Amino acid sequence: MQKKRIAIFGSTGSIGTQALDVIRVNSDLFEAEILTAQTNDELLIKQALEFNPNAVVIGDEKKYETVKQALSSTNIKVFTGEQALEEVADFDSYDMMLAAIVGFAGLKPTLKAVEKGKAIGLANKETLVVAGDIVMQKAIEKRAPIIPVDSEHSAIFQCLVGEGRNPIEKIILTASGGPFLGKKPNFLVNVKRDHALQHPNWSMGAKITVDSATLMNKGLEMIEAKWLFNLKPEQIQVVVHPQSIIHSMVQFEDGSIKAQMGLPDMKLPIQYAMAFPTRIKNDFPRYDMRRFSSLTFEEPDVKTFRNLALATEALYKNGNMPCILNAANEIAVWAFLRNRIGFLDITAVVEKTMQNVSYIEQPTLDEYFESDGEARNFAASLIKL
Repeated sequence: MQKKRIAIFGSTGSIGTQALDVIRVNSDLFEAEILTAQTNDELLIKQALEFNPNAVVIGDEKKYETVKQALSSTNIKVFTGEQALEEVADFDSYDMMLAAIVGFAGLKPTLKAVEKGKAIGLANKETLVVAGDIVMQKAIEKRAPIIPVDSEHSAIFQCLVGEGRNPIEKIILTASGGPFLGKKPNFLVNVKRDHALQHPNWSMGAKITVDSATLMNKGLEMIEAKWLFNLKPEQIQVVVHPQSIIHSMVQFEDGSIKAQMGLPDMKLPIQYAMAFPTRIKNDFPRYDMRRFSSLTFEEPDVKTFRNLALATEALYKNGNMPCILNAANEIAVWAFLRNRIGFLDITAVVEKTMQNVSYIEQPTLDEYFESDGEARNFAASLIKL
């Protein structure tokens, strides 16, 4: 394998730090070429001094001088601001972008990398939720490979390797059910931030952990899967699988089902995407069939966890509706994490925003940005931010 230069957009988050763990133990195969962070200047500095990238970006302009000063004895280029993310995404010096910025903010730099024909390790599902039609069309035009990093989409991708032109009948996305599996609204009404951040199986950032607790994460994954694998909405099914051992499944036209299994560890899909098409050896813990007495599956409770029903509605309606759903959810989760609204209020904010923001059937990229802004403003007005 030729050494790959990786640009990690969102290097201080959960995915970014685990990607650097993979690079650290495979320094003969990978090197960190670009690192970016929004506000965590201390960790970005520490990462830059260890991995010596070509460039770093600190999104928060108030922290630019701190980062610049700390790296002044190195040759590392230091940039700041939102525009800088697009500028470094336009560099020729990297082979793959690991798109790990959380939320809508990841769209512009990822699109820039796609336009450059770069390989994308996609950990930012919102890029495809918001503008999947434009991003995937551009990826085809520019021959930019998009390799999913989400464990569920990585599982589907792995199941499809070697299947060539064999048509998919449906995909089955597995969901852990989150920390409140089996709970009803009379319990959820009292849920606080710290309860929602205690995921039973996965260690993730705060935003995605809350999304898992509300089942919005699975809804966003349904929309992402539609674009990644060129599926119709009715070909996408969700099942709750509390053990998180089967990461997702593909059912083919002959009725045969392929599943990808393993312990819940994000380093595996990160490593798989970075090394694709090669599988590289590691010392991650192995799944032992003898230690698990059963793997179980059940229907998701969409009456209680209505975010999944709202996301399914957006999936079928298409247009800018997934963009509106995502923007409202980002605002609502932000407010919940700051104890400004209750757990069930997240769904109420998303639903009201979807009902009130203008629907566009075939939006342009500019209209996606406008819809995002309009939805954020409306959601914020509901919360009185």
